Amino acid sequence: MTIPTPPDPTVAETVKHLPHAITTYLRESQPGRKANFHDLLPAFAEDATVLDDGNTYTGHDEIRHWRETAASEYTYTQDLTHAEKLDDTHWVLTHHLEGNFPGGEVDLIYRFTLAGDVIASLEIAP
Repeated sequence: MTIPTPPDPTVAETVKHLPHAITTYLRESQPGRKANFHDLLPAFAEDATVLDDGNTYTGHDEIRHWRETAASEYTYTQDLTHAEKLDDTHWVLTHHLEGNFPGGEVDLIYRFTLAGDVIASLEIAP
């Protein structure tokens, strides 16, 4: 997987050290890409939670449904602009999105909590 090099060199360096589960999520959630659930779901704990757009999705079945329908009605581009390791289990990434969704432009913050080698929770919010 190739993650575009962000303009901030510290972000580019941090991206090189992202945990495998996060890089898998980033690859499988690229705009316009149909997620490969064989690869995506093992990146999440069986009881993982995702909070996105005011909704909570728990477990692989709900996460699969969320990824199948998330932003499917919009076309957009996504650029990674911030990546930070807070500690061994917490990472924060920011993506800048531009597209045909209401407002046309937004910065989304992705807060990952890891449990071992998998994502235990993911919160996505502006």
